[in-house]
Amino acid sequence: MTILTWVALLGGLALLVLGADWLVRGASQLAAKIGISPLVIGLTVVAFGTSAPEMAVSVQSTLAGQADIALGNVVGSNIFNILFILGVSAIITPLIVQQQLVRLDVPIMIGISILTYFLSLDGVINRFEGIILFAGIIAYTIFLIIQSRKENKAVEQEYAQEYSAKADNGWKSWVINIGLVGLGLTLLVVGSDFLVNSSIEIARWLGVSELVIGLTIVAAGTSMPEVATSVTAALKGERDIAVGNVVGSNIFNILAVLGLGGSVAPAGLVVSSAALNFDIPVMIAIAVACFPVFFTGGQIYRWEGALFLAYYVIYTAYLIMNATNHSSLPMFSSVMIWFVLPITALTFVISLWYEFSVRRRQKA
Repeated sequence: MTILTWVALLGGLALLVLGADWLVRGASQLAAKIGISPLVIGLTVVAFGTSAPEMAVSVQSTLAGQADIALGNVVGSNIFNILFILGVSAIITPLIVQQQLVRLDVPIMIGISILTYFLSLDGVINRFEGIILFAGIIAYTIFLIIQSRKENKAVEQEYAQEYSAKADNGWKSWVINIGLVGLGLTLLVVGSDFLVNSSIEIARWLGVSELVIGLTIVAAGTSMPEVATSVTAALKGERDIAVGNVVGSNIFNILAVLGLGGSVAPAGLVVSSAALNFDIPVMIAIAVACFPVFFTGGQIYRWEGALFLAYYVIYTAYLIMNATNHSSLPMFSSVMIWFVLPITALTFVISLWYEFSVRRRQKA
């Protein structure tokens, strides 16, 4: 392996981030110009557009026969989105989850995560199953548009401030935004090609599986647009957007990215036993963990954000130690199973009990 491999990796990541930014910017402006509300733009075009790198990489790796990278990219991105992005965003400012729609999205995210596990039990997501998943994103988008009409004015204004288009509707503006969409898509295709090929070389050089590379380097890299969107929204105080972007992107990753990957793969998308036995269950557990966190006062507190971030560090450390057969792995696993996980579960139970007690006193 040469230095050019690392240059290709970093270059591919840069092209993916830039391409996603141009795609979202152009598509948002075009959507607003044809009369789509800022709320729908924020919940669909932006949330889905920030997942465009995952889409490009997964399709590219599927067509190249690298199923582990395609699957690891989706599963790893979903884990990264919740643990890292929501963790960092909540540490910056406690995230207030006020939208009824976002609260409904969490059960949807949990449900399709569990569905992914059952579809993978036979070791492959075949074309029919991929088409079913992809059909789900169409239904979900229609659901979002219908639900958006019920949102209150405060939420509408929040999204309008972030995603409303400029007043310029001249032909030059149309050409510029169409050009941004075209260039964005081109950069996504080129960047995904660089990233997939360089990731395969790095995996072979490090002696780790392509699944681990997909779950870590590729997943974190393709999630950079979500990082930028959610962290920026948190800094601006637009807390609904910070949360909605992550949840919407996770749903898009499973339904659209994994669905399209299974649809285009000639023999379906192969699911390794490692992913089925560990990584997909972790993705499900983290999705389930969102429910009580979101439920407790409709907030993600700083301590919960710090806990999420700590768990991402632990998860990544486990992947690395397991891939390298590190001697500390048995002790690390024991500490996690017998101390860290029970203490975390107890903390969430106490939080839920406290929240119910507060609500009961308020009703009294």
